[in-house]
Amino acid sequence: MPMPSNVLTTNAVAPVIGIPCCTRMIGEHSTHWAGEKYVLTVSDAIGGLPLLVPALAGRIAPDALIERLDGLFLTGSRSNVEPHHYGGAPSAPDTAHDPQRDAMTLPLIRAAVAAGLPLLAICRGLQELNVALGGTLHQRVHEVAGRLDHRAPEGDVARRYAHGAHPVALTAGGVLEKLAGGPTLVVNSLHSQGIDRLAPSLAVEAVAPDGQIEAVRRQSANFVLAVQWHPEYRFAENPFSRALFAAFGDACRAYSSSAMRSR
Repeated sequence: MPMPSNVLTTNAVAPVIGIPCCTRMIGEHSTHWAGEKYVLTVSDAIGGLPLLVPALAGRIAPDALIERLDGLFLTGSRSNVEPHHYGGAPSAPDTAHDPQRDAMTLPLIRAAVAAGLPLLAICRGLQELNVALGGTLHQRVHEVAGRLDHRAPEGDVARRYAHGAHPVALTAGGVLEKLAGGPTLVVNSLHSQGIDRLAPSLAVEAVAPDGQIEAVRRQSANFVLAVQWHPEYRFAENPFSRALFAAFGDACRAYSSSAMRSR
């Protein structure tokens, strides 16, 4: 099978990009894993070296890990951030959670922000970023008065991820508007949780027609950006996705070069 044209070689200077893992039981075994689409996004679209970070809070010091990274990539997941992290009411009984991921990612995000590490977050990652920096979440956006149903349609992966859920209005003069080259995008947003109260240090980058925040950036940061949709799905076919990941890769390489010069 032919290798991608941008395959990493031993001579490539590739930024090391951490991908925090989810936890899941497979049979009788507890596992730490990340979806292949995210791993390939880091290697093929971002041009980085993916480093899977197990959900071992208490065993891995966030500050020590951040020193080894040039970027942090927070992925989507079917699990939701536990509401006690933001003072929310108890979840409905059928809600999927991953407390080990919460325990690892929330302190890791704060350490990354403090260090000025480039960060890109997708779907659950956006929710984690908002909670880590002091914001709150709607647990079921579709039950909030006036909100659309942002959940995935029934069907296979292509049906769920390839559909254009709704347009988003991009903030004038924002990072995403510049990357998109225009004021709107149609996105494959599929989520049940969503931002309620925005964290104080975050600014809105995109809003759905119902007013739901769909993308944010951290103010006064080189590159801390999060989107509620899934640009990783078939990124090669989407000009905006390619531009987003290229911008993140550039930020990670710049951080890597700066960090190496300071060592």
